[in-house]
Amino acid sequence: MSESGKVKLSHTRRAAFVYIRQSSPSQVEYNRESTARQYALVEKACELGWAKEQVTVVDEDLGLSGSGSVKRSGAARMTAEVALGHVGIVLGLEVSRLARNNADWYRLLDLCGMTDTLIGDSDGIYHPALFNDRLVLGLKGTMSEAELHILRARLDGGIRNKAARGELRRGLPVGFVWGEEDGEVLFQSDEAVVGALHTGFSKFTELGSARKVWLWFRSEGLSFPLRATMNSQIRWVAPTYTAIHNVLTNPVYAGAYAYGKCRHERYVDEQGRFRRRTRHLPLAEWAVLLPDHHPGFIDWATYQANQNRIDANVHPQPHQAGGAVREGAALLQGLAICGKCGRHLHTHYSGRNASPGYHCSGKDIVQGRGVYCLNVGGVQIDQAVADAFLKALTPAAVEATEQAMRQLEADHDAALGQWRLAVERARYEAERAERQYRAVEPENRLVARGLETEWEKRLRELTAAEAELERRQQQRPRTLSPEEKARVRALGSDLRKVWTAPTTTDRDRKELLRTLLEEVIVVVDRPEHRVHLTLRWRGGS
Repeated sequence: MSESGKVKLSHTRRAAFVYIRQSSPSQVEYNRESTARQYALVEKACELGWAKEQVTVVDEDLGLSGSGSVKRSGAARMTAEVALGHVGIVLGLEVSRLARNNADWYRLLDLCGMTDTLIGDSDGIYHPALFNDRLVLGLKGTMSEAELHILRARLDGGIRNKAARGELRRGLPVGFVWGEEDGEVLFQSDEAVVGALHTGFSKFTELGSARKVWLWFRSEGLSFPLRATMNSQIRWVAPTYTAIHNVLTNPVYAGAYAYGKCRHERYVDEQGRFRRRTRHLPLAEWAVLLPDHHPGFIDWATYQANQNRIDANVHPQPHQAGGAVREGAALLQGLAICGKCGRHLHTHYSGRNASPGYHCSGKDIVQGRGVYCLNVGGVQIDQAVADAFLKALTPAAVEATEQAMRQLEADHDAALGQWRLAVERARYEAERAERQYRAVEPENRLVARGLETEWEKRLRELTAAEAELERRQQQRPRTLSPEEKARVRALGSDLRKVWTAPTTTDRDRKELLRTLLEEVIVVVDRPEHRVHLTLRWRGGS
């Protein structure tokens, strides 16, 4: 700043603004030398002829980026004072401190040129109204904006290159930890955490819905592991639907390494302000996807099948499939398709007995009004499809019955296994609290009282967990005897009795239909009052 000859009396009569900015909170905390150099510009302003009380320090933008992505109140206040002609000089350590984008930079240059305001940095004093000075300042602003792009491109390039090899260490979900080798991902050493996650995936295979898995955990009174960050402790909390859904949809649990699943965008809202938003990209647009990167709880093929199943469970949009099964009596909900236009049929219920029916949302114009191309009762249609289904399923009925018995025992064993691990965890916490209490000096009564209270709390939790485990062990269904199994197999050979049993719900029947049926095409012949059904089984038959 040797060009003090540009400083006139008209400038020193006005205020001197010293603008101080660091781009992020971490720079404010760790790059303190740069901050100190910027505050030292107050003395430089005094050397140029301004009194100390005339110098205004603008430092409310510390920790904010100058790229224009955020609103800087300090820069806005300084620009307003320049426009009002209250400022004689604007001092910054370098141009990049004042602005990192040309929109803000040239706005400041124009105002300084019109109000006879000087700009100073570590290289000298400039008057934006002079051509040569404005040319230099314009080049400096362009280089400052380009420098930000180059730095970001270098960082992003290095990050993407490392992510392409699966070695970029990012936050892992609960159940995984980073190993010693590059890109090595290992299972959590806590058996309770791994067991809870395995139980969640096995229950989804059985139930087919994230909500049902969540309700099963809640009905069994089981806790679920949660970790806010990689460095935080694992907490056992009541499971939420969001936690279960995140586990089922995270590709890391399938042994895959994924990067670039989201895209950050900037847009202008209705008030003309810049906003940022995050968009989740489809799997095909992910920047990096490396299946079989590490051991997972499920394989990649199972993960893809689970995602298709979860996507099919959402509330259907017009002309889409019917989503997850519901409690209604219409057995073909989500399976029936109009044979005329190809739309999925909607269900309805009519009459005192709420008899199910199906109709097509497509309308034909008949005599000036819209008419459904298909509207038919569903009682006989459901019965015909059920008869065909039972006829196809009879050869495998005995095997399915035995599998159901094994599944019933495994269901209770899974819940009991989680409760046994919960008792072990509660016992460890109680023993650790006891060790901490006994390790404290008796004279330190304040700490001793707090540790004693914690120990008593852990002992109460252990007692409650042991009592709950004992209660559930007593409620465990006994193993069937050979004679009882023989009678169940005999019942399984006649699947129609199971199908029509009062204990079999409509939801159960729909789940059974979906195991074999892909869709049912319905064609109505109105003149002959007949309905033709085409059953397409899984596998294409």
